[in-house]
Amino acid sequence: MIAALIQNWQACLTLLVVLGVLAALIRNYAPDSVLLAGTVTLALVGVITPSEAFAGFSNEGMLTVAALFVVAAGLRETGALDTIGSLVLGQARTERGVMLRLAGSVTGMSAFLNNTPIVAMFIPILTRWCAKHDTSPSRVLLPLSYLTILGGTCTVIGTSTNLVVNGLLSQAMASDPNHPADLIPFRLFEVSWVGVPYAIIGALYLLSIGYRLIPVRKDFLEQMSQSAREYLVDLRVEPGCSFIGKSLEEAGLRRLRGLFVVEIQRGGQIISPVGPDQRLAAGDVLTFTGEVSTIVDLEREPGLVPIADEGYESQALRQRGRMLCEAVVSATSPVIAKTIRDSNFRAVYNAAVIAVHRGGERLQGRVGDIVLRAGDTLLLQAGPHFAAAHRNDPDFYLVSGIEDYRPLRHDKAGVSIALLALLVALMATQVLSIVVAAFVVAGLMVLTRCIPVSAARQSLDWQTLITIGASFGLGKALENSGLVHFVARNVVDQMGGWGPIAMLAGIYLLTSIVTEIITNNAAAVLMFPFAVAIAHEAGVSPRPFVLAVMFAASASFMTPIGYQTNLMVYGPGGYRFTDFFRVGMPLNLILWVSAVILIPFFFPL
Repeated sequence: MIAALIQNWQACLTLLVVLGVLAALIRNYAPDSVLLAGTVTLALVGVITPSEAFAGFSNEGMLTVAALFVVAAGLRETGALDTIGSLVLGQARTERGVMLRLAGSVTGMSAFLNNTPIVAMFIPILTRWCAKHDTSPSRVLLPLSYLTILGGTCTVIGTSTNLVVNGLLSQAMASDPNHPADLIPFRLFEVSWVGVPYAIIGALYLLSIGYRLIPVRKDFLEQMSQSAREYLVDLRVEPGCSFIGKSLEEAGLRRLRGLFVVEIQRGGQIISPVGPDQRLAAGDVLTFTGEVSTIVDLEREPGLVPIADEGYESQALRQRGRMLCEAVVSATSPVIAKTIRDSNFRAVYNAAVIAVHRGGERLQGRVGDIVLRAGDTLLLQAGPHFAAAHRNDPDFYLVSGIEDYRPLRHDKAGVSIALLALLVALMATQVLSIVVAAFVVAGLMVLTRCIPVSAARQSLDWQTLITIGASFGLGKALENSGLVHFVARNVVDQMGGWGPIAMLAGIYLLTSIVTEIITNNAAAVLMFPFAVAIAHEAGVSPRPFVLAVMFAASASFMTPIGYQTNLMVYGPGGYRFTDFFRVGMPLNLILWVSAVILIPFFFPL
């Protein structure tokens, strides 16, 4: 067999290219560039045709992932995800309470939404909760990532990996007329028979054994708080604000990370110090001192409006495209020695002052009454071109935009949630194909103005899409070169006596190992042809083997590099590389055993 492989130069070259791709991915080179380079190399030498090399970029799975990026961005732009996130935590007071709420909600959400935006939404929500309850973010952020991964396995659209594998099934069915029934793509909830108990088992581990293994890492959050600039900001409670009638504690304003309530002005009365039981009323002016990131979060709350000067636009009337900027006042600025209220800032610069920072000094009093000095940093609400227009303005030493800030379209939140429900209904009833349904709803998100066209374009994660598209070409090369069939025959010869369940366990384990060192989508594409070929060589249905690849490719729990959500919580949680191995290795083993039992039970070999 080895001699036959050596004589096949295409198989040898393909193996060398795949090993090179794996080595580059392990060394943290950009996965899109690496996989694209590998695919192009194999096309140049003739292992695959140009059409085969780039067929992945028109694959239904890859296109569905692209459309779902826009759908998730629409939910984020309207504040629907933030609202859902706040409802999830509710009145949770303990770490275990938070984890229970996450297990019951985030897992279900990620079954229908891409898990990346869900994790991005919950990181600041959980970080704020941790600051309020003096808890290390490391205790809840790792479970957040793991639970979204588990939830993604419950439906075909729950994760890009499932969509990619389903797309591979469509491709294989079209090219293999001898096994059409075995290669029919999975329906929306067909994988749920395995996915739901699989996710429940993983969640139970996190709530029991895993809970005890999760580390306490407080260093990162403390460093952030120490290095953050401290602003002074006045926020007015507008009629209709959800905080009216609530105490500071109930409104979640008592222990915000890096932000402290100095006083409340109610009519002509000043309430200071402010106790946790102090209830809020319409028209109250709350004075905070603290860091800009938390101020930005508060500024997005409907009905809570900064009032440093009269130029600030309320959220209901705010022009679309407004942004937040930081500007440092220069020694030659005409606003020097003037209060913010008297500086006529809006008329001169078409920008409204929200908050003020003065290095080395804690500011007091009303923000509008602060007399400006050279070196003061102003947090401004301005037009989209303010930073570019004033970057070289002698009135400011430095002007920079607040990254990733965009006013939320709260008035469209109900529309975006209705569109999400429509997407789930279309996919569940199969009135339209999954890819067409995803694009219809993504288009409606833009047409109903839940998300502007420019933001929809920006929401596309091109690195992920290129990685997926290029992976298909590499998988086709494995098949064309004969390498897949060589490995399949050898696996069947060596393990055939142990039975198909042993081979199923082997496929799951190998895929699980590969996905820890490269991306989950790349692992799925690389292992898919091996799984199908092994099943056909053994004379059994390939569907259970394909499911093993689907679940194992998502089971990236032992390293932060195998799955994007693990990387997202790596920094904010202050984790060490070994933390993922300590918590994730037992989880991987438990899920391996679970999958080997569940898959043959619901999908007979």
